Amino acid sequence: MSYLKASEIREILKVTERPEVISFAGGLPAPELFPIEEIKEINRIVLEESGPKALQYTTTEGYAPLRKWIAERMNSRLDTSFDSDNILITHGSQQALDLSGKVFLDEGDIVLCESPTYLAAISAFRAYGCEFLEVPTDTEGMIIEELEKLLQSTKKIKLMYVIPDFQNPTGRTWNYERRKQLAALATKYNVIVIEDNPYGELRFEGEPLPSVKSFDTNGYVLCTGSFSKIFCPGYRIGWIAGDKDIIRKYVLVKQGTDLQCNTIAQMEIARYLDIYDIDQHIAKIIETYRLRRDLAIKTMEKTFPKGITFTRPEGGLFTWVELPAAINARDVLVKSLERNVAFVPGGSFFPNGGKENTFRINFSNMPENRIVEGLERLGEVLREFVR
Repeated sequence: MSYLKASEIREILKVTERPEVISFAGGLPAPELFPIEEIKEINRIVLEESGPKALQYTTTEGYAPLRKWIAERMNSRLDTSFDSDNILITHGSQQALDLSGKVFLDEGDIVLCESPTYLAAISAFRAYGCEFLEVPTDTEGMIIEELEKLLQSTKKIKLMYVIPDFQNPTGRTWNYERRKQLAALATKYNVIVIEDNPYGELRFEGEPLPSVKSFDTNGYVLCTGSFSKIFCPGYRIGWIAGDKDIIRKYVLVKQGTDLQCNTIAQMEIARYLDIYDIDQHIAKIIETYRLRRDLAIKTMEKTFPKGITFTRPEGGLFTWVELPAAINARDVLVKSLERNVAFVPGGSFFPNGGKENTFRINFSNMPENRIVEGLERLGEVLREFVR
């Protein structure tokens, strides 16, 4: 327990439950896009057709038709070659990260990650007593030369954790060559890669890129995915995919954790995918998020003072803001909350600390009018700090 502390995002979200707060803090999907009427119908169908089965225990691996759909989807979208036995259903991709710590990490082991990286992954891995080395990262992903220097010089590296598509928190996307080179280094140095991909289907512009896994010929890359961002987060259904022998180890540790994921949730998602067009639904999400990203960027360009930079992501849920070095984003948050505007300070996304002059903005959750109003208020606060 000494390794664990409260999630900064979760603590901020407690504040944002107040209706007057305009929140850019959590990575929350837009609730008005949840297919509620369709889910009502799916729930009725599943209970009428398979009620006793839907309300019973199921296998740890997960509902077979859903695992088959995930494998086929990944093969078509990410250039992988999976079947259902490569897939384990998890409680969101977050559980897949926790199980990865159980499978691979002992106290004192090293995890290599982007700088910055996903806050909840830091929390999940840190619970197993690991240490983090942050790999220098630019707009195209990890700098491969710096990564290899660390692989050559560091003992006890057990995992490399990456988010190549619309990274959390920066929104950046790895280029083709670095994905390919990362897979090659994983084989060369016998290190497992966790390729986290909760946002990959939410591309607003540009061409999709092959996954890191697609370049992996020796089973060193494991992929996580989730229905939270393309369907409904409340179901808490995600997955991890990889070499079948490794996935069997994940099954064993999951059996010691929770035995299985929610049976009826898995069956309802599978039935929805069978009856409705998920691509049409995702297209609606992309249209809304693209509009909100464009509006957020336009408002930030208009209202944020000079000397402040931010990313323009090609997809996903986030943009990343960098302030002048002398300004601490936590101080900005205090003043911003006085104006009923919330965001997440960036320091928490660096596992070894530092970079307090950064913060993350989520643009997916708030409606358009509140995005403009909130960022205009935030711009006023930032102008005070710059002055």
